[in-house]
Amino acid sequence: MEQFKKISSVNIALIIINIILFLIPDFFGFLISGDVLLEKGTVIPLLVTEGGEYYRLFTSIFLHFDIRHLLNNMLVLFVLGEKLENCLGHVKYLLFYILCGIGANLISLQFYLKSGELFTMSAGASGAIFGVIGGLIWMVYRNRGRIGDMNSRQLVLMAILSLYLGFTSTGVNNAAHVGGLAMGIILGIPFHAWVSARRTGR
Repeated sequence: MEQFKKISSVNIALIIINIILFLIPDFFGFLISGDVLLEKGTVIPLLVTEGGEYYRLFTSIFLHFDIRHLLNNMLVLFVLGEKLENCLGHVKYLLFYILCGIGANLISLQFYLKSGELFTMSAGASGAIFGVIGGLIWMVYRNRGRIGDMNSRQLVLMAILSLYLGFTSTGVNNAAHVGGLAMGIILGIPFHAWVSARRTGR
């Protein structure tokens, strides 16, 4: 398929932004510390709902708590994001990624509010990345079970394994993972139709 020859510039840019924001405290600690960056940018339920700091639903997508958290997310994003960007195109992929990240955070926010965890700090690209997985699942389904070297079985197994690892670990925002995956599949429907209509000139 010709679309897989495109350069995934948006995906690379997203990875670079995540890395830069993680490294800022190391190089510009005299301006802003890592603690301040996380305190001001992560999702903290009470500050979002009572403080009206809705921007956190967006900024938290690009922040990570430690190097392992960052590397795990960026590795998966590097492998899978390229495939979805080549399906959707640059602008649509960026929009899809951000919507999935915000959607995952909204679902996670509701979970924390209902469980009374009003001051729990959450951040990371994993909600958006699970959205990418969900989007690819729908794209593969609509493309007769395969896109490039990836098939539907591989994607579903990856999603199940990733969710399992999250639920069997501590300190993981599983609500964001499940929410991101659901958002990706749901948003995949109109985005696939959008791309298909443009290709057929409808």
